[in-house]
Order: sequence, then C-alpha cells, then structure tokens
Amino acid sequence: MSSNPKLKDELTDQLFKAVLLLEDSEECYQFFEDICTISEMKALAQRLEVARMLSAGHTYDDIVERTGASTATISRVKRCLNYGADGYKSILERLDKVEKERE
Repeated sequence: MSSNPKLKDELTDQLFKAVLLLEDSEECYQFFEDICTISEMKALAQRLEVARMLSAGHTYDDIVERTGASTATISRVKRCLNYGADGYKSILERLDKVEKERE
C-alpha cells in the first residue's frame, strides 16, 4: 500500500529528506529534540512500542502496563497495523532483523 496522498507536499517531503539524512542515534536525538516537544517524541516512541507489542501478540492489558498507552491509542495503532500503509510492519521487520543480527 502506498502512502496517503493527502500527506504529500513540499514541506513534508523536506521533513522526510531531513530525517533520511540523519546519520546516527545522536543526530536523531538532537534533531528530534529541536523539532518535537518531549511529549511528541515520547508519543511517537510509545506508538512504535505499542505496534511492536501488538505484532508480538501481547494483550491490551500488557501493553497498557508496559507503555502507559490509552486503549484508544492501542486501537488506533492496531488499525494502522491491519489496514494502514504498512509503515509499522516494514520498520518492525527491519528492527527485528537488526536485533537478530546482534545476537
């Protein structure tokens, strides 16, 4: 599935090009600290963990306990996993591959 055409514009393209130019975790921290509030960054990280846990078969209760995410957030992430653009799926597969290579 391709990305949502409503999202595509020059400013979003510029943002994504900038993200793709980040070279390591430290640069990511520096950039995201400047471009996002702490709450926004934590929310993004939380959603990724929710997606990881849902993909691994965890229950909503487990996810709430580990992440503090609301059931509404968990439901939204689950909907994206099931019917979204496969962004979570792609990155979770890559993260899993990297993790297995480290072992």
